Amino acid sequence: MKVIYLHQYFKFPDENGGTRSYDLAASFVKEGFKVVIVTASSDERLNDNSQWVVIERNGLEVHYIYLPYSNHMSYFHRSFVFLRFLWLSTFRLLKLNGDVVLATSTPLTICVPAIIKKWFGKTPFIFEVRDVWPETVIAMGAVKNNIMQNALYGLEKLVYKNADAIVPLSTDMQKSIISRYPNFRAKTNIVIENIAEINRFRNNQTKINLFDIVGFSPRFSVLYAGTFGKVNGIHKLIELAEKTLKLDNELVYILIGSGAEKQNVLELAIEKDLLNRNVFILDPVSKSDLPSWYNAVSMGMSFVINVPELWANSANKFFDALAASKPILINYEGWQAEMIRSRNIGYVLSGNISDNDAEGFVAYSYDTELVDKQKFHAHELAKEKYSLEFATKRYLKVFENIGIFNKIIQ
Repeated sequence: MKVIYLHQYFKFPDENGGTRSYDLAASFVKEGFKVVIVTASSDERLNDNSQWVVIERNGLEVHYIYLPYSNHMSYFHRSFVFLRFLWLSTFRLLKLNGDVVLATSTPLTICVPAIIKKWFGKTPFIFEVRDVWPETVIAMGAVKNNIMQNALYGLEKLVYKNADAIVPLSTDMQKSIISRYPNFRAKTNIVIENIAEINRFRNNQTKINLFDIVGFSPRFSVLYAGTFGKVNGIHKLIELAEKTLKLDNELVYILIGSGAEKQNVLELAIEKDLLNRNVFILDPVSKSDLPSWYNAVSMGMSFVINVPELWANSANKFFDALAASKPILINYEGWQAEMIRSRNIGYVLSGNISDNDAEGFVAYSYDTELVDKQKFHAHELAKEKYSLEFATKRYLKVFENIGIFNKIIQ
């Protein structure tokens, strides 16, 4: 079986960024499938004058087009990049043979090449929903024009109608899709959340020396490793840090990553006199280096701005913490908050950081017995529901449901 994996932001573990697509693709190869990746890159070394560059790595055939992209770009500039990748990848897909196209968002436009491939190449496709786009961007006010909003929802409906299967990354995303498009319920019956890659953390037992980073040995440490974007709401973390510093100066927050809001967060931390006191802001690291950081800290963290549509997210940060057997701190409701409470794997703050939030979190950080229990529970949950092996089995079921897997193995 040959899978064409369409992902605009595909990353290997030694790069900075999420590796869900790599992990799944590598697992498909182990199942005996041929996997071809079609993606874009900002790496100047892959710049071949608008020509595709093909490499073989780790059993994968990766087709790269040089197309620089950054979270620092405006929505307009990013939209231009999306459309350019749409155009270029469409022609690339039409030249490739495969049994199925697996198109993973964002953006939603990633599915247009897959639809065209289906229409002209008779190739079925699976749409992997990483967030309910355009619902989230509209809720955030990024698209205010009614005509444009209707056009985006029209595109969304076209995508769902043509997809042979729809794979949401959370139960809340599944509910959102079904609430708006109940006719597509049968296509959306398998949810495959992001992956807690336990083996990556198990195979890396090294530990960063926090004394070298912080200048002292913190009593309790919280790690944020991800994008500093508008949706991530890291300014709320600075509010929390300001309040907890008054209560305990040995509770520290380590922020690793890059993004459009990083400079603003840095300036806010300086303004509040928190930088290098209880807030430490560092450069991004590769996925393969991330375990060393999680091994050194007390818990992980995932924040978003206070927009309910964002609560459906399936952030890598949540699953990395579980894979590292660490509790997780979040500031939003939704399925992750429900999971934290029901499985006792972390702490949920309110969307608006209050003094009570800060006092409650400091008290929580002193409860070493509870934190130790949550570490154990996190590991158990990662094995039970979010392991790579579990996700792969569910994807094989998706292939079977659309008739591709059975066709190949007969």
